[in-house]
Amino acid sequence: MRWDDFRRSDNIEDDRDSGGGFGGGPGGGFQIPIGGGRGGLGIGTVVVLGLIGWALGIDPSILIGGAEMINNSTRPSIEQTQTNRQTGKPTDQTGDFVAAVLGNTEDVWTEVFKQGGQTYRPPRLRLFRGAVQGGCGFAQAAMGPFYCPTDRRVYLDTAFFTEIEQRFRGCTGKACKFSQAYVIAHEIGHHVQNSLGILDKAHQAQQAAGNRTAANRIQVRVELQADCFAGIWANRSEARKSFLDAGDIDAALQTTTAIGDDTLQRKSQGRVVPDAFTHGSAEQRKRWFMTGFQSGKVSSCNTFAASDL
Repeated sequence: MRWDDFRRSDNIEDDRDSGGGFGGGPGGGFQIPIGGGRGGLGIGTVVVLGLIGWALGIDPSILIGGAEMINNSTRPSIEQTQTNRQTGKPTDQTGDFVAAVLGNTEDVWTEVFKQGGQTYRPPRLRLFRGAVQGGCGFAQAAMGPFYCPTDRRVYLDTAFFTEIEQRFRGCTGKACKFSQAYVIAHEIGHHVQNSLGILDKAHQAQQAAGNRTAANRIQVRVELQADCFAGIWANRSEARKSFLDAGDIDAALQTTTAIGDDTLQRKSQGRVVPDAFTHGSAEQRKRWFMTGFQSGKVSSCNTFAASDL
C-alpha cells in the first residue's frame, strides 16, 4: 500500500499524551446507544470483539461480558469529554498514517456524496492510549477501534496496529498497512451509515425485532454493509491514486476471514452458532468487501435486501 501522497486530515484529536485517558484499570467497557447485539451493545464495533479477541487470544465472550457489565453505567455529557485535546495532524509515523488514511476516506466519500447530490460531513477521529472517555462512555484499548454515533467520532488506540503486525501471520510490510487501513475504512463505513440514516433505521428495526437472534441478524447486515463500504473506499481510492500493491487485497481478505464470526466461534468454543453471529461469517465478510471493491457503488451494498443473510 502506497499512502505517502494521501492528503492528511485535520479531523484528528490526539489524546495519547495529553493525560486525557484513564489508564487500563479493570472492569472497563463502553456503551453505544444504537446497539442491538448482546446486552444492547452497539453496532459500531466491527473489530472490537473480533480481531482483538482473536489477536490477543481472548475469548470474545469475555470482552462481550465486560461490555455488558458497564452497559447500564451513567454516560457523561459529551461536553465533558471535549477539552484538552491536541487537534490537527500528528507528527509521529503511526499518527501520520492514520491522518493519511482518514484524509483519503474524506476525499473519497466527499466525491461519492457529491455524485449523489449530498454533502459529506466527515467524522473526527480520536487517538488514545490505554483508555478514554467519549460520547459513548468509557472505552479501553482491549475493546478495539469503534465508531460512536453520539459524538460522530472514531476511537482508535494505535497499539491495536502493533497487535495486527505481531499476531496476524499473513500481515507483513505494506500489505499489513492495507489491513490496518481497512480497519479504519470499516469504521468510517459506520459513519457513512450514520450520515445516511441507516443506523437509526437499523436500531428501530432491532428494537422491534422482539428477540436477540433477530436483532443479531440485523446487526450482521449493518456490519457487512460497513465491510462493503470499506470496499468502495478501496475501489475509489485505487481509481484516484493507484495506491494498491500486489498482495494488499489478499491481506485484507485474510483479515476478514480471521474476524469472521464462525472463525472466532470455532476458535473460542469449538463450534459455530449462526444465531449468535453479530458481524457475519468469514465468507460473508470477504464477499461483501469484494462486492464494494469490484463495483465502487453504494447501491451494490444493500445488505438489507440480500436474501441469503
